Amino acid sequence: MAGGTVVLAGAGGTIGTQLAFRLAAEGTQQRLVVPDQARAPRLPDGAPLPDADVVVLGHTAGPDEFDAALTGAGTLIIAGIGAEDPDPANLLAAARRAGWSRGRIIHLSQIGAAAEGIATHARRHWSVEEAVRASGATWTVLRVSIQFGTLIHAVHDDVLRAPAGRGRVAAVSPADVADAATAVLLDERAHVHDGATYRITGPEALAGADVARTLATATGRAVRYEQTSAHDAYALPLPGVRDLDAWISCCAAVDSGVFEEVDDAVARLAGRPARTFESWIDDYPRELAALRPGDTAG
Repeated sequence: MAGGTVVLAGAGGTIGTQLAFRLAAEGTQQRLVVPDQARAPRLPDGAPLPDADVVVLGHTAGPDEFDAALTGAGTLIIAGIGAEDPDPANLLAAARRAGWSRGRIIHLSQIGAAAEGIATHARRHWSVEEAVRASGATWTVLRVSIQFGTLIHAVHDDVLRAPAGRGRVAAVSPADVADAATAVLLDERAHVHDGATYRITGPEALAGADVARTLATATGRAVRYEQTSAHDAYALPLPGVRDLDAWISCCAAVDSGVFEEVDDAVARLAGRPARTFESWIDDYPRELAALRPGDTAG
């Protein structure tokens, strides 16, 4: 691992939070970059993570603030490119200004990343990947599949509606992504992950009907999958979806087979098999609280 503090951009997201906890458990000195203090990962009692400083950065931050965020750092992890996260281009520009020829960058990208990618975020991740590769720093890219939690965002009144056709998705647990990224970062074998691009997926490719059956078994409700069109999807009640356009484009990528291929990178990096959707539900039952008997689906 490169020396110095680890800057974790996107620390307030699902994967970023889990990654911050893993690095804290390993005694890693971190600088957690979040859009506001309320999003900073904290211990169950509300205390800050040990060996972790919090830096608030957003899209409106100036060059001096980005430079300060990377001061004394040896590794930058880009774990979020959402609207609330700092623009990776600004972080990478700060790295170039600091002369990061000996620095290290780990980018959590998306499967399907390409200049002409189907999913909106896939196209943006591709531009970040290109900038990372051109940064002059040592780099590793983890292209991540759709997270398990996303599969239940479209469930309403016991119907999983999505414009994903009969496509399949090798969805993955955020915990497995965090474990794989931690393994890459803390690997004591020098340079073994330099210039590598990994596909981070779950162990099985699930169709919409498979997801619905698993949810039905776990919740005791008659959950079913219903294909819908992209046009009709705009009228769906989707309280768990923050960016509807991005979600619909992601469903189109699923329908086109972008996320179907299963990879064993989690097992190779983390040293254990990736979790199934069913086992993830067992580990995180609160994710399904609104779908259980006696609760309101939505």
